[in-house]
Amino acid sequence: MNKSRLAAIDIGTNSIRCIVVEVDQQGRYTILDDEKATVRLGENLAASGAISPAAFARAVDAISRIRKLIEGLKVTDVEAVATSAVRSAVNGDELVAVLTRELGREIKIITGDEEAELVARSVRHNFDMSGKRYMIIDIGGGSVEIMSAVANHVENSYSLELGAVRMTDKFIKTDPVHPSEIEKLRRFIRSELKSSFPEDRPTVQTFIGSGGTITTLASMVMSMRKQSFSSSHGFEVLRSEVVHLLAMLARKDVKSLRDIPGLNPDRADIIVAGLVVIDELMKFFGANMLLVNERGIREGLIISGMKRLKLLPDMAVQRNWKESILEFARSCHYDEPHSRHVAKLALSIFDHLVKESGFKKNDRRLLEAAALLHDVGYFISYNSHHKHSHHLIRHAELFGFTPREREMMALIARYHRKSLPKKKHPEYCRLEPKDQLAVSRLGGILRLSDGLDRRRSGLVEIVAFKRVGTVFTFKLLGTEDISVEIFGGNAKKDLFEKSFGGTVVFEA
Repeated sequence: MNKSRLAAIDIGTNSIRCIVVEVDQQGRYTILDDEKATVRLGENLAASGAISPAAFARAVDAISRIRKLIEGLKVTDVEAVATSAVRSAVNGDELVAVLTRELGREIKIITGDEEAELVARSVRHNFDMSGKRYMIIDIGGGSVEIMSAVANHVENSYSLELGAVRMTDKFIKTDPVHPSEIEKLRRFIRSELKSSFPEDRPTVQTFIGSGGTITTLASMVMSMRKQSFSSSHGFEVLRSEVVHLLAMLARKDVKSLRDIPGLNPDRADIIVAGLVVIDELMKFFGANMLLVNERGIREGLIISGMKRLKLLPDMAVQRNWKESILEFARSCHYDEPHSRHVAKLALSIFDHLVKESGFKKNDRRLLEAAALLHDVGYFISYNSHHKHSHHLIRHAELFGFTPREREMMALIARYHRKSLPKKKHPEYCRLEPKDQLAVSRLGGILRLSDGLDRRRSGLVEIVAFKRVGTVFTFKLLGTEDISVEIFGGNAKKDLFEKSFGGTVVFEA
């Protein structure tokens, strides 16, 4: 199969990032390399208006290294752009000319609107926001891109000079930061937002955010919650967590900040200003939730390159979570008839129990996804395949699921056989109590359903269900003798009985 290798280079105010991907004919890509150099082009830019000789030299050095990297990886096409710092510096054109020569490829200086469009492309590729109103934000070192959107349609986009490096340079002069400096910074951000947005500014519940400040915020919150997801992509941060974290960080000097779990030491001196920007943006638009997009501008560039090279299939067909699950399942060569039948049985049980069990609407989706994927671990080995399924699902790139949902789904699949949830299982113990209960109950339903397809022949239907006190009676209909399936159901009803607090009886 023919595969193309593309690189996307984003020359930002704080860092130069390069991502190298391999794209197949279906428009799927895998990341081969992700390089970052903290060059600080925005250092003292507000005061001098120019990129300093030291920052200029750091950028040339970084691009020289990136050129060797992309040549070594045999990259055929490169999308390279420069953003806020280069746009506003008097010697920005000169820097781009030197870097273009060094790279041997064209580097374009893009406008704030073009930057916003690249970010929006990445969001559309990663999040299912159908029917929702939300804000997309990208916080760079120099500027902040803000887009108001409904479903997949961006209504308006704005580029404001409120980046983390620029705000630090302009307002933060003491170490630790003096409260009066934070107050001045807050007033400045509010006045910029008020002058950019008219009186009828949109009110939204959710932000989708990208950029180094956002991913760093996610890492710190993850550490605070003692969670360890495989990535912060799709991670949910509450506004209250931003407020509490900011209050804690603002009291520390830069030396202490470098020891904060989840905070990259390179970012210690600009993180406070970056979080003040996030806090003020969320307050201004009334948002309570921030969804993290790890990809941002560079992925937007990759998608642009794929479009230009006609490597992207027709995107008119909207991506959805079910397709993403089935695509992943097929890549693991799953047993489709068995998995679909187990999912059908599991959803039938769920629908009978939904009212009395306090399940949420989203629990049904998690159960269906886990049921379709419960046996993907066979791809690695039959022995301990439930543990392999857990590992594969945890680390899979599944469209439309947050890291928390992916973790729950992986555990639901893990408990379809062998041991029940235990205190010594670290991923289970890290879940909040309500999520532990949901995993136990949904895992119990899946385990029972898997038992009822013991011969993988799809022979059993659940035709009726009743609960009297603590007795759950399932009436089963089979196209032939189903004694083996009833035996299988009885062998695997333990987690269901434990989590729902009752006894299961099968009637043929």
